[in-house]
Amino acid sequence: MTQNLQSTTTLHNGVRMPWFGIGVFKVEEGSELVNAVKAAVKHGYRSIDTAAIYANENSVGQAIQEALSENNLSREDLFVTSKVWNADLGYEETRAAYEASLDKLGLDYLDLYLIHWPVQGKYKEAWRALESLYKEGRIKAIGVSNFQIHHLEDLMKDAEIKPMVNQVEFHPQLTQAELLQFCQKNNIQMEAWSPLMQGQLLDHPVLQDIANKYGKSVAQVILRWDVQQGVVTIPKSTKAHRIVENADIFDFELTREDMDQIQALNANLRVGPDPDNFDF
Repeated sequence: MTQNLQSTTTLHNGVRMPWFGIGVFKVEEGSELVNAVKAAVKHGYRSIDTAAIYANENSVGQAIQEALSENNLSREDLFVTSKVWNADLGYEETRAAYEASLDKLGLDYLDLYLIHWPVQGKYKEAWRALESLYKEGRIKAIGVSNFQIHHLEDLMKDAEIKPMVNQVEFHPQLTQAELLQFCQKNNIQMEAWSPLMQGQLLDHPVLQDIANKYGKSVAQVILRWDVQQGVVTIPKSTKAHRIVENADIFDFELTREDMDQIQALNANLRVGPDPDNFDF
């Protein structure tokens, strides 16, 4: 399966996406963020996930430029994701939001652009905009975030192009088994945000036992569980040692029994909003 930090999954349009990346949710513009992204790239990360609403695309862009030159990489070596916010869902608005994100990031294209939330009555027009940008060759891949099965079914009824990725909250207490099955059946790559449940799982006794068995941290066990299920994962950290530690998951493999034990921790618990009931 996944052999190293640069291993990729192939999306249904043939684009290769790293299984592992760094997320920058809630990290403010500034040197802490720039240094975190640069540390990630230096240590082998090739995927960076941001969003318009995080209000940090300028610093992410600065970090990308500096990391490319310092590590002798080209733009094509990185996989950069951003997302269109709810206020910009609409055909023209979404196209304009894409341009604004590119401008802040200082990039010519994005590898992946996502609709951030399934705002009823608005996501289909936004999807039409993503399809047009994709067909124009402006984006390598397009997808959605926080979409449940019924949102995906509704979108695909009218879509010309099926989403390539669905990024959702996913961790051992929210295993989303039916959604994962649906995405796999429809060749939509699932991606986990908040894979560590914002740190709430790090002292869980079951996970601690499994971690002890492998001489790994609980975080490493959870992230390994993600990729072994075929789920792309983007843990967030701003500390260089943690960024390195999070990615050190390619030298061990969880057994079927371990995987089932972790799966059994599901409690349908969310740390983020419910995609069927949000008001922003």
